[in-house]
Amino acid sequence: MPVLTRLVPSPVVVDIRRGALADLSRLLADQRISAAGKIAIAVSDGSGARLRERLAPELPGADWFPVAGGTIDAAVKLAEAMRGSHYDAVVGLGGGKIIDATKYAAARVGLPMVSVATNLSHDGICSPVSTLDNDNGSGSYGVPTPIALVIDLDVVREAPPRFVRAGIGDAISNLSALADWELSHRETGERVDGLAAAMARTAGEAVLRHPGTIGDDEFLTVLAEALVLSGLAMSVSGDSRPASGACHEILHAFDLLFPQRAPAHGEGAGLGAAFAMHLRGAREQSALIADTLRRHGLPVLPEQIGFTAQEFVDVVRYAPQTRPGRYTILEHLDLSATEIRDAYADYAKTISS
Repeated sequence: MPVLTRLVPSPVVVDIRRGALADLSRLLADQRISAAGKIAIAVSDGSGARLRERLAPELPGADWFPVAGGTIDAAVKLAEAMRGSHYDAVVGLGGGKIIDATKYAAARVGLPMVSVATNLSHDGICSPVSTLDNDNGSGSYGVPTPIALVIDLDVVREAPPRFVRAGIGDAISNLSALADWELSHRETGERVDGLAAAMARTAGEAVLRHPGTIGDDEFLTVLAEALVLSGLAMSVSGDSRPASGACHEILHAFDLLFPQRAPAHGEGAGLGAAFAMHLRGAREQSALIADTLRRHGLPVLPEQIGFTAQEFVDVVRYAPQTRPGRYTILEHLDLSATEIRDAYADYAKTISS
């Protein structure tokens, strides 16, 4: 009887704990990652630069590359700087933008990438997708999954709480994304990958129902593991479908329409998820998501992050254009501006009662 299976791209090392950075040099000496010990390290100008002072003595043979931010230009510039130097691997050290830029640069030059995340702002820390700013706003680019992932909880605690909380919104938004995927399956026949869906759902539910806060190591570990699972779910499905639906369409519409004021990734995704659940009539789950976001200090109304109700209506109306071909509750309902305004008023009343 034949054995049927599939290979799932995944990191060879996932190290999530307090003090994990102390063992980074040992991890990079792993023959599966670096046979010759020739490493490039891309760092942000914030947390990455501060950690460089601490880590440089432990990595004397590494070459360090400052990266200006999470733009396609910065990623291409990094790739060009590394080209021809015969590195074994490249490390992305910093927040989500630097990790996304490093993943893209690593893919361009054919290097394995080690993700060393200094905050838990979104699931890009271990996903096969780089979201980078470009001349048209932002774009998502397919890249290989990181070969290793390191998250030091002591370092995460030093990050601004807003960026750690944002990861909560991104993880919980999986539940809205999965509802959209299942809707598309019913309405268009789109295939749902059961394994990817199970991984993404496990991640979202673990964060949604955990009683802890970002001050607890246990909760931070669960959140970090959830973001890893979300990234791996995308690797399994081959796209961002398990973790991106109407919630992320709304997020990307914020980015495109209001680039100077757009909320953090997870803030927009969490708010989008709560509203999208309300649109599909899942009011109890919408309220549960909103309650969890509120408990962690995340926005549940656009006014809480400086947007008027009318601006939010414009965002939701524009959102389907950000992901052509993706079917979500927004495409399914195809609401007019007036209908969105009425739905938002009802949502705001419902979650506030």
